[in-house]
Amino acid sequence: MEGLIISGGRLEDVFAASYVKEHHFDITIAVDAGMGFFYRKVMAPDFIVGDFDSVNPKVLRKFTEMEKGRPKILQFQPEKDETDTEIAVRTAIDQGCKKIHILGATGSRMDHALGNIHLLGMAMEHGVEAVIADANNRIRMVNQGFALRREEQYGDYVSLIPFTPQVTGLTLKGFKYQVEDFTLKCYHSLGVSNEIAEEQAEIAFQEGTLLVIESKD
Repeated sequence: MEGLIISGGRLEDVFAASYVKEHHFDITIAVDAGMGFFYRKVMAPDFIVGDFDSVNPKVLRKFTEMEKGRPKILQFQPEKDETDTEIAVRTAIDQGCKKIHILGATGSRMDHALGNIHLLGMAMEHGVEAVIADANNRIRMVNQGFALRREEQYGDYVSLIPFTPQVTGLTLKGFKYQVEDFTLKCYHSLGVSNEIAEEQAEIAFQEGTLLVIESKD
């Protein structure tokens, strides 16, 4: 079961519409100003969550007054411990999603972007795969190795950022820059801008958590 979350950060409609067309989603969730995308595309999300402090009132009214297919609305006070996007991720997990795609999670607010990246770890701890995507980046958090096929990569560059103090036993195969049984530590930029050199690249490690960022200019 896969879920789509449209958050209230920077969102390019052409990219988002293409992304939605290329994937199948069992549930869709609009987060506050993320309702605008569904409004512009004449779509109704399954859920609307947030404190609604940044959405156009006309857009909110459109969904709250729907007679058929009205989204389930979860409204919260602005003074709360979680961000609206965290509530959306928890909602997707509670609905049984095993993979969550989050759009509109990046933009000019670096604090929100970093907070949203941390939510990838929350999903990971629940055994749920989560990905943040925008027109230039695909961001994931992993605690076990995996393979990347060049034909499926998101752009030209793959960066590996340790999200724990260190990632031990790191072995990279099929990359331009390869390592074996390496310890990748925090506070360095060593893992930035690697490239896939073969048809398939493999990432393996023993302990730790990696932030995997695929990017294109």
